[in-house]
Amino acid sequence: MTEQSASLSPQAVLSEFKKNGVSHVIMLPDSETNFLYTLMKADRDLTILHVAREGQSFSTAAGISVGGKKPVVLIQNTGLLESCDSLRGWGLTLKTPVVVLVGYRGWTRHGVNPPSDVANFTEPILHALGIHYYLIESDADASRISTAFQEAEQTRRPVAVLVGDEFHGFVAR
Repeated sequence: MTEQSASLSPQAVLSEFKKNGVSHVIMLPDSETNFLYTLMKADRDLTILHVAREGQSFSTAAGISVGGKKPVVLIQNTGLLESCDSLRGWGLTLKTPVVVLVGYRGWTRHGVNPPSDVANFTEPILHALGIHYYLIESDADASRISTAFQEAEQTRRPVAVLVGDEFHGFVAR
């Protein structure tokens, strides 16, 4: 298996956004999404909206959705914890069909984490909120992003995609 096929490329993620008609990306930029950010910034069909705090992402997504456009939210799992009330109110109560790409910081497939690591809280928080989620780690998993968009539209609820691998700066071929 080559490094590229075993990793999640920003091109694969952007391709899934395009397939699903994403118009707006709501995010708090961070170092882990830099390669994806660079690709999205160059795409004329996407509007990138920066928030000061992750909790602002869901009210912004709700407004964009009501306005007839299709948002996606990019946050880290630490930001997910910070934004739970906003996600509950703007996402669940208002039935906003939005996909939330969550950087699964600290996650390892072996589950060996210090007790206080945020990775230990990510899935239990999603379960507590009743938010369904998909895990992606490589380009082979990227189609789960489309599955999440379909589910969000069908259920009129937020759906999460946990990104279990950092984006890598592969050059598109």
